Amino acid sequence: MAEKRDYYEVLGVSKTATADEIKSAYRKLAMKYHPDRNPGDKAAEEKFKEAAEAYDVLHDPGKRQRYDQFGHAGMGGGAGFGGGGMNMEDIFSMFGDIFGGRGGGGGGGFGGFEQFFGGGGRRQRNDPNGPQRGEDMTFRLDIEFDEAIFGSERTIDITLPSECPECHGTGAAAGSRRVTCHTCNGRGQVIGGGGFFQVRQTCPTCGGEGSVVERPCRACRGTGHVSTPRKIKLNIPAGIDDGSRLRLAGKGGGGVRGGENGDLYVLIGIRESDIFDRDGQELGVDIPVSPVLAALGGTVEVPTPDGAATLKIPAGTPNGKLFRLRGKGVPSLRGGSPGDLTARVVFEVPDRLDRRQREALEDFQRLATEKNFPEAQRFAQKARVFYSHKEKLGK
Repeated sequence: MAEKRDYYEVLGVSKTATADEIKSAYRKLAMKYHPDRNPGDKAAEEKFKEAAEAYDVLHDPGKRQRYDQFGHAGMGGGAGFGGGGMNMEDIFSMFGDIFGGRGGGGGGGFGGFEQFFGGGGRRQRNDPNGPQRGEDMTFRLDIEFDEAIFGSERTIDITLPSECPECHGTGAAAGSRRVTCHTCNGRGQVIGGGGFFQVRQTCPTCGGEGSVVERPCRACRGTGHVSTPRKIKLNIPAGIDDGSRLRLAGKGGGGVRGGENGDLYVLIGIRESDIFDRDGQELGVDIPVSPVLAALGGTVEVPTPDGAATLKIPAGTPNGKLFRLRGKGVPSLRGGSPGDLTARVVFEVPDRLDRRQREALEDFQRLATEKNFPEAQRFAQKARVFYSHKEKLGK
Protein backbone atom coordinates (compact mmCIF):
# COMPACT_ATOMS: atom_id res chain seq x y z
CA MET A 1 0.00 0.00 0.00
CA ALA A 2 1.35 3.42 -0.96
CA GLU A 3 2.57 5.62 1.88
CA LYS A 4 0.29 8.52 2.70
CA ARG A 5 1.52 11.94 1.66
CA ASP A 6 1.90 14.71 4.19
CA TYR A 7 -1.39 16.59 4.47
CA TYR A 8 0.30 19.98 4.18
CA GLU A 9 2.03 18.79 1.02
CA VAL A 10 -1.29 17.57 -0.39
CA LEU A 11 -2.86 21.02 -0.02
CA GLY A 12 0.33 22.82 -1.01
CA VAL A 13 0.51 24.95 2.16
CA SER A 14 3.11 25.45 4.87
CA LYS A 15 2.81 24.01 8.38
CA THR A 16 2.18 27.54 9.66
CA ALA A 17 -0.70 28.15 7.23
CA THR A 18 -3.74 29.94 8.59
CA ALA A 19 -7.24 28.49 8.54
CA ASP A 20 -8.15 30.77 5.62
CA GLU A 21 -5.08 29.66 3.64
CA ILE A 22 -5.97 26.00 4.21
CA LYS A 23 -9.55 26.62 3.15
CA SER A 24 -8.49 28.52 0.03
CA ALA A 25 -6.02 25.80 -1.01
CA TYR A 26 -8.67 23.12 -0.60
CA ARG A 27 -11.20 25.10 -2.63
CA LYS A 28 -8.82 25.21 -5.59
CA LEU A 29 -8.05 21.49 -5.48
CA ALA A 30 -11.70 20.52 -5.01
CA MET A 31 -12.73 22.53 -8.07
CA LYS A 32 -9.85 21.10 -10.13
CA TYR A 33 -10.41 17.42 -9.31
CA HIS A 34 -14.16 17.27 -8.69
CA PRO A 35 -15.66 14.12 -10.31
CA ASP A 36 -18.24 16.16 -12.23
CA ARG A 37 -15.35 17.87 -13.98
CA ASN A 38 -13.34 14.68 -14.51
CA PRO A 39 -15.82 11.91 -15.35
CA GLY A 40 -14.17 8.49 -15.39
CA ASP A 41 -10.74 9.86 -14.38
CA LYS A 42 -9.56 7.61 -11.54
CA ALA A 43 -6.43 9.68 -10.91
CA ALA A 44 -8.51 12.81 -10.42
CA GLU A 45 -10.87 10.86 -8.18
CA GLU A 46 -7.99 9.85 -5.91
CA LYS A 47 -6.64 13.40 -5.74
CA PHE A 48 -10.13 14.64 -4.92
CA LYS A 49 -10.44 12.22 -2.01
CA GLU A 50 -6.87 12.90 -0.88
CA ALA A 51 -7.49 16.67 -0.75
CA ALA A 52 -10.75 16.17 1.18
CA GLU A 53 -8.96 13.92 3.67
CA ALA A 54 -6.22 16.49 4.22
CA TYR A 55 -8.71 19.31 4.69
CA ASP A 56 -10.84 17.26 7.09
CA VAL A 57 -7.83 17.01 9.41
CA LEU A 58 -6.14 20.39 8.98
CA HIS A 59 -9.24 22.59 9.23
CA ASP A 60 -10.13 21.05 12.60
CA PRO A 61 -7.89 22.54 15.36
CA GLY A 62 -8.01 19.39 17.50
CA LYS A 63 -7.22 17.00 14.65
CA ARG A 64 -4.53 19.31 13.33
CA GLN A 65 -2.81 19.41 16.73
CA ARG A 66 -2.76 15.61 16.94
CA TYR A 67 -1.50 15.35 13.38
CA ASP A 68 1.27 17.90 13.98
CA GLN A 69 2.37 15.91 17.04
CA PHE A 70 1.98 12.31 15.89
CA GLY A 71 1.55 12.44 12.10
CA HIS A 72 -0.76 9.95 10.40
CA ALA A 73 -0.45 7.65 13.39
CA GLY A 74 -2.36 10.19 15.43
CA MET A 75 -5.30 9.88 13.05
CA GLY A 76 -6.34 6.43 14.19
CA GLY A 77 -3.58 4.57 12.40
CA GLY A 78 -4.17 6.44 9.13
CA ALA A 79 -7.53 4.82 8.55
CA GLY A 80 -8.56 7.60 6.21
CA PHE A 81 -10.30 10.90 6.82
CA GLY A 82 -9.08 11.31 10.36
CA GLY A 83 -9.93 7.73 11.24
CA GLY A 84 -13.62 8.48 10.92
CA GLY A 85 -14.35 6.58 7.73
CA MET A 86 -15.72 9.61 5.87
CA ASN A 87 -17.65 8.69 2.74
CA MET A 88 -18.35 10.71 -0.39
CA GLU A 89 -21.60 12.11 0.99
CA ASP A 90 -19.62 13.46 3.94
CA ILE A 91 -17.16 15.03 1.51
CA PHE A 92 -19.95 16.72 -0.44
CA SER A 93 -21.44 17.88 2.83
CA MET A 94 -18.24 19.82 3.55
CA PHE A 95 -18.75 21.75 0.33
CA GLY A 96 -21.82 23.48 1.73
CA ASP A 97 -19.51 25.25 4.16
CA ILE A 98 -16.55 25.67 1.83
CA PHE A 99 -18.35 27.01 -1.23
CA GLY A 100 -21.36 28.69 0.35
CA GLY A 101 -24.34 26.38 -0.19
CA ARG A 102 -26.81 29.27 -0.20
CA GLY A 103 -25.19 31.09 -3.07
CA GLY A 104 -23.16 33.63 -1.11
CA GLY A 105 -21.73 34.11 2.33
CA GLY A 106 -18.61 32.10 1.59
CA GLY A 107 -16.90 35.05 -0.05
CA GLY A 108 -16.19 33.12 -3.22
CA GLY A 109 -18.97 34.62 -5.27
CA PHE A 110 -19.68 31.41 -7.18
CA GLY A 111 -23.37 31.41 -6.36
CA GLY A 112 -23.06 28.14 -4.45
CA PHE A 113 -21.06 25.00 -5.05
CA GLU A 114 -24.00 23.20 -6.61
CA GLN A 115 -24.41 26.02 -9.15
CA PHE A 116 -20.71 26.10 -9.97
CA PHE A 117 -20.59 22.40 -10.75
CA GLY A 118 -24.09 22.16 -12.17
CA GLY A 119 -25.66 20.36 -9.24
CA GLY A 120 -22.71 18.55 -7.67
CA GLY A 121 -23.09 19.79 -4.09
CA ARG A 122 -25.65 19.23 -1.37
CA ARG A 123 -28.47 21.76 -1.34
CA GLN A 124 -28.53 23.72 1.91
CA ARG A 125 -32.24 24.37 2.40
CA ASN A 126 -33.95 23.40 5.61
CA ASP A 127 -37.41 24.47 4.45
CA PRO A 128 -38.06 24.71 0.68
CA ASN A 129 -41.20 26.71 1.43
CA GLY A 130 -39.53 29.09 3.88
CA PRO A 131 -37.52 32.26 3.22
CA GLN A 132 -35.05 31.88 0.36
CA ARG A 133 -32.01 34.02 -0.33
CA GLY A 134 -31.85 35.74 -3.71
CA GLU A 135 -29.36 34.75 -6.37
CA ASP A 136 -25.93 36.34 -6.72
CA MET A 137 -25.73 38.28 -9.97
CA THR A 138 -22.85 39.39 -12.19
CA PHE A 139 -22.67 42.58 -14.24
CA ARG A 140 -19.82 43.61 -16.56
CA LEU A 141 -18.89 47.28 -16.60
CA ASP A 142 -16.36 48.75 -19.03
CA ILE A 143 -14.73 51.96 -17.83
CA GLU A 144 -12.22 54.43 -19.22
CA PHE A 145 -8.54 54.12 -18.39
CA ASP A 146 -8.65 57.47 -16.58
CA GLU A 147 -11.45 56.25 -14.30
CA ALA A 148 -9.34 53.28 -13.25
CA ILE A 149 -6.43 55.55 -12.36
CA PHE A 150 -8.30 58.35 -10.57
CA GLY A 151 -11.40 56.47 -9.37
CA SER A 152 -14.96 57.48 -10.16
CA GLU A 153 -18.61 57.02 -9.29
CA ARG A 154 -20.98 55.28 -11.69
CA THR A 155 -24.68 54.52 -11.75
CA ILE A 156 -25.50 51.09 -13.14
CA ASP A 157 -28.77 50.50 -14.98
CA ILE A 158 -29.59 46.84 -14.48
CA THR A 159 -32.65 44.60 -14.46
CA LEU A 160 -32.75 42.19 -11.53
CA PRO A 161 -35.20 39.59 -10.24
CA SER A 162 -37.24 40.78 -7.26
CA GLU A 163 -40.02 39.26 -5.18
CA CYS A 164 -43.33 39.18 -7.02
CA PRO A 165 -45.65 41.74 -5.39
CA GLU A 166 -48.80 39.74 -6.18
CA CYS A 167 -47.88 36.39 -4.64
CA HIS A 168 -45.13 37.68 -2.30
CA GLY A 169 -42.70 35.14 -3.65
CA THR A 170 -44.81 32.03 -3.17
CA GLY A 171 -45.39 31.61 -6.90
CA ALA A 172 -48.97 30.56 -6.16
CA ALA A 173 -52.09 32.34 -7.42
CA ALA A 174 -54.63 33.65 -4.92
CA GLY A 175 -56.51 30.75 -3.33
CA SER A 176 -53.81 28.30 -4.38
CA ARG A 177 -50.93 26.87 -2.37
CA ARG A 178 -47.63 25.12 -2.65
CA VAL A 179 -47.53 21.33 -2.34
CA THR A 180 -44.64 18.91 -1.94
CA CYS A 181 -42.98 17.91 -5.22
CA HIS A 182 -43.78 14.28 -6.04
CA THR A 183 -40.54 13.79 -8.00
CA CYS A 184 -38.07 14.60 -5.21
CA ASN A 185 -40.43 14.27 -2.22
CA GLY A 186 -39.59 17.79 -1.11
CA ARG A 187 -35.79 17.40 -1.11
CA GLY A 188 -35.22 19.67 -4.12
CA GLN A 189 -32.78 17.17 -5.59
CA VAL A 190 -32.72 13.84 -7.36
CA ILE A 191 -29.84 11.37 -7.33
CA GLY A 192 -28.47 9.92 -10.54
CA GLY A 193 -25.52 7.85 -11.62
CA GLY A 194 -24.23 4.70 -10.05
CA GLY A 195 -21.19 3.01 -8.59
CA PHE A 196 -19.04 4.88 -6.10
CA PHE A 197 -20.15 8.34 -7.27
CA GLN A 198 -23.79 9.25 -7.16
CA VAL A 199 -24.41 12.72 -8.56
CA ARG A 200 -26.98 14.97 -6.95
CA GLN A 201 -28.87 17.13 -9.41
CA THR A 202 -31.52 19.80 -9.14
CA CYS A 203 -34.98 18.33 -9.40
CA PRO A 204 -36.27 18.97 -12.94
CA THR A 205 -39.90 19.20 -11.76
CA CYS A 206 -39.65 21.79 -8.98
CA GLY A 207 -36.35 23.40 -9.99
CA GLY A 208 -34.86 22.64 -6.59
CA GLU A 209 -37.65 24.28 -4.57
CA GLY A 210 -38.92 21.02 -3.11
CA SER A 211 -42.48 22.10 -3.81
CA VAL A 212 -44.71 23.10 -6.70
CA VAL A 213 -47.74 25.36 -6.89
CA GLU A 214 -51.22 24.10 -7.63
CA ARG A 215 -52.02 27.16 -9.77
CA PRO A 216 -49.11 29.43 -10.75
CA CYS A 217 -49.29 33.19 -10.17
CA ARG A 218 -49.98 34.92 -13.49
CA ALA A 219 -47.67 37.85 -12.74
CA CYS A 220 -44.54 35.75 -12.20
CA ARG A 221 -45.68 32.48 -13.83
CA GLY A 222 -45.01 30.59 -10.64
CA THR A 223 -41.38 31.62 -10.22
CA GLY A 224 -41.97 34.01 -7.31
CA HIS A 225 -39.83 36.61 -9.09
CA VAL A 226 -40.45 39.45 -11.50
CA SER A 227 -37.85 41.45 -13.43
CA THR A 228 -37.37 44.94 -12.03
CA PRO A 229 -35.16 47.70 -13.50
CA ARG A 230 -32.84 49.29 -10.93
CA LYS A 231 -30.27 52.05 -10.71
CA ILE A 232 -27.36 51.17 -8.45
CA LYS A 233 -24.54 53.52 -7.48
CA LEU A 234 -21.02 52.12 -7.66
CA ASN A 235 -17.83 53.66 -6.30
CA ILE A 236 -14.82 52.67 -8.42
CA PRO A 237 -11.63 52.90 -6.34
CA ALA A 238 -8.52 54.57 -7.76
CA GLY A 239 -6.01 51.99 -8.99
CA ILE A 240 -8.48 49.23 -9.88
CA ASP A 241 -7.13 46.77 -12.45
CA ASP A 242 -8.70 45.15 -15.49
CA GLY A 243 -10.64 42.01 -14.53
CA SER A 244 -11.22 43.10 -10.93
CA ARG A 245 -14.52 42.23 -9.34
CA LEU A 246 -16.43 44.53 -6.95
CA ARG A 247 -18.96 43.00 -4.55
CA LEU A 248 -22.10 44.93 -3.66
CA ALA A 249 -23.64 43.07 -0.73
CA GLY A 250 -27.41 42.71 -0.90
CA LYS A 251 -27.68 44.34 -4.33
CA GLY A 252 -28.26 41.13 -6.31
CA GLY A 253 -31.39 39.11 -6.94
CA GLY A 254 -34.25 39.65 -4.52
CA GLY A 255 -35.04 37.01 -1.92
CA VAL A 256 -38.49 35.47 -1.71
CA ARG A 257 -40.80 34.86 1.22
CA GLY A 258 -38.76 37.21 3.40
CA GLY A 259 -35.35 35.90 2.37
CA GLU A 260 -32.37 38.26 2.08
CA ASN A 261 -31.18 39.60 -1.26
CA GLY A 262 -28.22 38.07 -3.07
CA ASP A 263 -25.05 39.99 -3.88
CA LEU A 264 -24.14 41.82 -7.07
CA TYR A 265 -20.65 41.28 -8.48
CA VAL A 266 -19.45 43.94 -10.92
CA LEU A 267 -16.72 42.70 -13.26
CA ILE A 268 -14.55 45.63 -14.35
CA GLY A 269 -13.17 45.95 -17.87
CA ILE A 270 -10.77 48.83 -18.62
CA ARG A 271 -10.39 50.41 -22.05
CA GLU A 272 -6.87 51.09 -23.35
CA SER A 273 -5.25 54.47 -22.81
CA ASP A 274 -4.21 56.80 -25.62
CA ILE A 275 -1.06 57.68 -23.65
CA PHE A 276 -0.02 55.00 -21.20
CA ASP A 277 0.74 51.30 -21.15
CA ARG A 278 -0.10 49.60 -17.86
CA ASP A 279 1.19 46.50 -16.08
CA GLY A 280 -0.35 46.28 -12.61
CA GLN A 281 0.79 49.40 -10.78
CA GLU A 282 3.48 50.20 -13.36
CA LEU A 283 2.93 52.74 -16.15
CA GLY A 284 4.87 53.29 -19.34
CA VAL A 285 4.79 56.31 -21.66
CA ASP A 286 6.63 57.32 -24.84
CA ILE A 287 7.89 60.91 -24.84
CA PRO A 288 8.50 62.48 -28.29
CA VAL A 289 11.83 64.36 -28.11
CA SER A 290 13.67 66.44 -30.69
CA PRO A 291 17.04 64.90 -31.65
CA VAL A 292 18.54 68.35 -31.15
CA LEU A 293 17.27 68.50 -27.54
CA ALA A 294 18.58 64.99 -26.94
CA ALA A 295 21.98 66.00 -28.32
CA LEU A 296 22.26 69.29 -26.40
CA GLY A 297 20.32 68.28 -23.28
CA GLY A 298 17.25 69.92 -21.83
CA THR A 299 13.94 69.20 -20.12
CA VAL A 300 10.61 67.70 -21.19
CA GLU A 301 7.19 67.40 -19.54
CA VAL A 302 6.03 63.87 -18.66
CA PRO A 303 2.32 63.20 -17.92
CA THR A 304 1.70 61.30 -14.65
CA PRO A 305 -1.39 60.60 -12.53
CA ASP A 306 -0.18 63.41 -10.22
CA GLY A 307 0.13 65.92 -13.06
CA ALA A 308 2.98 66.87 -15.38
CA ALA A 309 6.48 66.05 -14.11
CA THR A 310 9.63 67.73 -15.42
CA LEU A 311 12.23 65.27 -16.72
CA LYS A 312 15.83 66.33 -17.30
CA ILE A 313 17.32 64.91 -20.50
CA PRO A 314 21.15 64.73 -20.32
CA ALA A 315 23.18 65.80 -23.37
CA GLY A 316 23.82 62.89 -25.70
CA THR A 317 20.70 60.93 -24.71
CA PRO A 318 20.14 58.12 -27.27
CA ASN A 319 16.83 57.22 -28.85
CA GLY A 320 14.89 54.70 -26.73
CA LYS A 321 16.54 55.69 -23.44
CA LEU A 322 14.38 54.77 -20.41
CA PHE A 323 13.88 57.00 -17.39
CA ARG A 324 12.15 55.72 -14.24
CA LEU A 325 10.02 58.11 -12.20
CA ARG A 326 9.56 56.58 -8.76
CA GLY A 327 6.06 56.65 -7.26
CA LYS A 328 4.49 58.20 -10.37
CA GLY A 329 2.58 55.10 -11.46
CA VAL A 330 -0.82 53.67 -10.51
CA PRO A 331 -2.16 54.31 -6.98
CA SER A 332 -2.32 51.32 -4.64
CA LEU A 333 -5.77 49.88 -3.89
CA ARG A 334 -4.58 48.85 -0.42
CA GLY A 335 -3.21 52.23 0.57
CA GLY A 336 0.43 51.41 -0.14
CA SER A 337 2.90 53.27 -2.30
CA PRO A 338 2.03 53.94 -5.96
CA GLY A 339 3.90 52.10 -8.67
CA ASP A 340 6.57 53.64 -10.90
CA LEU A 341 6.32 55.27 -14.31
CA THR A 342 8.84 54.54 -17.07
CA ALA A 343 9.31 57.25 -19.70
CA ARG A 344 10.94 56.24 -23.00
CA VAL A 345 12.62 58.82 -25.18
CA VAL A 346 11.41 58.57 -28.79
CA PHE A 347 13.10 60.81 -31.37
CA GLU A 348 10.78 62.85 -33.56
CA VAL A 349 12.42 63.75 -36.88
CA PRO A 350 11.73 67.40 -37.84
CA ASP A 351 9.20 67.80 -40.63
CA ARG A 352 8.10 70.65 -42.95
CA LEU A 353 11.42 72.49 -42.77
CA ASP A 354 11.56 76.06 -44.07
CA ARG A 355 14.57 77.40 -45.97
CA ARG A 356 16.49 78.70 -42.96
CA GLN A 357 15.95 75.48 -40.99
CA ARG A 358 17.15 73.39 -43.92
CA GLU A 359 20.24 75.57 -44.36
CA ALA A 360 21.03 75.26 -40.63
CA LEU A 361 20.84 71.47 -40.84
CA GLU A 362 22.99 71.44 -43.98
CA ASP A 363 25.59 73.55 -42.17
CA PHE A 364 25.60 71.07 -39.31
CA GLN A 365 25.94 68.15 -41.70
CA ARG A 366 29.02 69.77 -43.27
CA LEU A 367 30.56 70.44 -39.86
CA ALA A 368 29.78 67.01 -38.38
CA THR A 369 32.46 64.33 -38.33
CA GLU A 370 32.48 60.60 -37.68
CA LYS A 371 33.22 61.15 -33.99
CA ASN A 372 29.80 62.80 -33.64
CA PHE A 373 28.12 59.48 -34.53
CA PRO A 374 29.88 56.69 -32.57
CA GLU A 375 26.95 54.27 -32.88
CA ALA A 376 27.05 54.53 -36.68
CA GLN A 377 30.79 53.85 -36.61
CA ARG A 378 30.37 50.78 -34.39
CA PHE A 379 27.65 49.47 -36.70
CA ALA A 380 29.86 50.00 -39.77
CA GLN A 381 32.69 48.08 -38.09
CA LYS A 382 30.38 45.15 -37.36
CA ALA A 383 29.28 45.15 -41.00
CA ARG A 384 32.92 45.03 -42.19
CA VAL A 385 33.56 42.02 -39.92
CA PHE A 386 30.52 40.30 -41.34
CA TYR A 387 31.67 40.73 -44.95
CA SER A 388 35.23 39.65 -44.09
CA HIS A 389 33.81 36.35 -42.87
CA LYS A 390 32.01 35.99 -46.18
CA GLU A 391 35.26 36.46 -48.06
CA LYS A 392 37.06 33.87 -45.90
CA LEU A 393 34.35 31.36 -46.68
CA GLY A 394 34.80 32.06 -50.39
CA LYS A 395 31.21 33.05 -50.83
